[in-house]
Amino acid sequence: MASTPYNVLMILADQHYAGLMGCAGFAGVQTPHLDALAAAGVRFSNAYCQNPICTPSRVSILSGQYCQNHGYFGLSGPAPTGLPNLFRHFKAAGYRTAAYGKLHLPESPRNWIADDVDEFGDAYESPDGELGKSEYLAELERLGLRDLEDSWHNRSGTYGPGSLSADAMPSKLPYAHTMERWAADRAMAFAVADHSRPFCIQLAFQRPHHPLLPQREFWDRYSEDIDLPATFDHQPVGRPPHFQAMWQQFRNQPWDYAEPGEDFHTGARRAWRGTLACITQMDDVVGRVTNFLREHDLDENTIVIYGSDHGAYHGIHGIQEKAPGICSDAVCRVPMIWRVPGVTEGGMVCAGLVENIDMAPTLAGLCGTGPMETADGADLAPLLRGTSTVGKAVAVTENPWSKAIRWDRWRYVHYPEAMFGGSNCDELYDLETDPDETSNLAAEPKHQGTVLEARGKLLDWTSANRRLVTSHPAIKLKGEFLDGTSSYPLGSDGTAPNAVQPRNRKKNGINYL
Repeated sequence: MASTPYNVLMILADQHYAGLMGCAGFAGVQTPHLDALAAAGVRFSNAYCQNPICTPSRVSILSGQYCQNHGYFGLSGPAPTGLPNLFRHFKAAGYRTAAYGKLHLPESPRNWIADDVDEFGDAYESPDGELGKSEYLAELERLGLRDLEDSWHNRSGTYGPGSLSADAMPSKLPYAHTMERWAADRAMAFAVADHSRPFCIQLAFQRPHHPLLPQREFWDRYSEDIDLPATFDHQPVGRPPHFQAMWQQFRNQPWDYAEPGEDFHTGARRAWRGTLACITQMDDVVGRVTNFLREHDLDENTIVIYGSDHGAYHGIHGIQEKAPGICSDAVCRVPMIWRVPGVTEGGMVCAGLVENIDMAPTLAGLCGTGPMETADGADLAPLLRGTSTVGKAVAVTENPWSKAIRWDRWRYVHYPEAMFGGSNCDELYDLETDPDETSNLAAEPKHQGTVLEARGKLLDWTSANRRLVTSHPAIKLKGEFLDGTSSYPLGSDGTAPNAVQPRNRKKNGINYL
């Protein structure tokens, strides 16, 4: 344990699939700094996001709650003012708090975390939810570089007609003025601005999300005849209708930067090259930040986490981006690397199931700030210390209707039959024998027992993890049991605290539980 309170640096990429790192065994991408971070800490090889799109996943990360409990399944939207978050919790414990980059949180009428951070550094929105107004964009305007901005909806025509093209090309923006560099510079300045109190910082990058506009130096590290993902041309036989439609849509689209007569696969290789180059560019910024911590004697007292809000296809399975959501491990499984001084032993790989909601409560435990009373996530400290390798029984990724569950060697996706006109289009994959998920086993007679097991586990997860406002005996508004045997305050989100949620009740045999 650190002799003084830990600092916290959480680095989040946007739609980075867990398999696209050198330390994860993929030799086709250059990630030396992420590899070094993993070599100095613990890499969780089976970490799962709670939602396949940005805002709900980020709400889960910061609140520690499942989507079924916080209720966010779409982008942006009304701010959940009563829902606690990591920054509010750490600020109350005396930490300096800041967030920079692509935060992409509920923002109406004011960003959810704006009043919980000492510095609000969203690159694309103001604290009051004005999209397209930020300190970063204003800085580019002052420098005369706004038309070269390469990480958001650039409508200047510099990079072609689309605001978020599927194609890729080298960026024309100077590297020093990219969003990731801007955010990292401010995070580093905040870290050393005041040594009297520890800091808690989130650094949120746009890459490798589209647009695929890496710097030339990273673009040139990959060949134009790069091999496409092994599953790129795999026919979507057995997949649900929306997956098949997206597979075909990708093949019908024009490439914005194509030469005359260019075929589809040439454009696809360019997009894959851009994806890997964006990952390498992001990795370079990670290296700049971790080197800064070391140079300023902060690395031995700073917890560093690297993760992502969700994964993406980027050509895997022949799909362009992340839609249609939770069909694949490529979208649901995310990187998660922790380096905790005095706790993690370098180079550990933990295969136990963990989830993004585990980050906030684990940080609270490591930093001694007291528990986050409304968080659903688990404390990963035993896994970080290596005293346990057993993760969760299941990991779940949610859409409003469909749900994906991972357990043991299996991954199952449940679609209510109403989604597809009364048809059963569920998916089941054996990740041990079919890690690329090329064969859907859900309809095979010999696997119906596993399908029933999956549905039972999903129902059990839903029942066990749904947050309650009250349970029997009922409580008064001030938080007292009507029978006078105990009392508790309601959380600011309006739910009962974790200690009296059903999964934590000691008297499990009473009526109505």
